[in-house]
Amino acid sequence: MFYVYVLYSHKFNRTYTGQTQNLETRLIQHNSGYSKSTKPYIPWEIIHTEEFNTREEALLREKFLKSSAGRRFIKDMFFNQQ
Repeated sequence: MFYVYVLYSHKFNRTYTGQTQNLETRLIQHNSGYSKSTKPYIPWEIIHTEEFNTREEALLREKFLKSSAGRRFIKDMFFNQQ
């Protein structure tokens, strides 16, 4: 299985979207500074995941979530709740 995930850093009010086959390991990598793009914003927590059968499907969804429409979707889903 392949997963698309959205991370959130409360400390810096930032999100990060990625894809992986192993969510637990990938979160550990993000929180240990393994990823250059997320290292400055540690700690991270997973706020959203989606599961796919193929990497191609996961990459397409990741691409959407990183687009302006996808970022709006994430913002509306998780941060504009009243």
